[in-house]
Amino acid sequence: MTSTRTELSLTAAATLSTLRQTGPARLTDLAATEGVSQPSMTALVARLTTAGLVARSGDPTDRRVVVLSLTDEGAALLDRRRQTRAARLAEPLAHLDDDEVASITAALPALARLTAALQP
Repeated sequence: MTSTRTELSLTAAATLSTLRQTGPARLTDLAATEGVSQPSMTALVARLTTAGLVARSGDPTDRRVVVLSLTDEGAALLDRRRQTRAARLAEPLAHLDDDEVASITAALPALARLTAALQP
């Protein structure tokens, strides 16, 4: 994470987004999904937990397992980040001509399929 509550490292933002999309996850599974080592994920989760963005709980069937979930505050932060990105895109998009808008619109289904294929 960076110095402010609304700014996150790419890995932190991706981790929160993954938890939003997949629901609660084991720390080891989340590390694998994000492509980081377990010690790196442990350190990141500690920071996210301290910031109130992620909640840690145990697995009732295996006390060695840590299960992580996105908190309401974490979800709200993701929402604010999405709104900020949308606002930054709004002005440049408003300057596109009709042909450019049509081209982008035509490409969206393919981009959605590519994005879905990359999801864990």
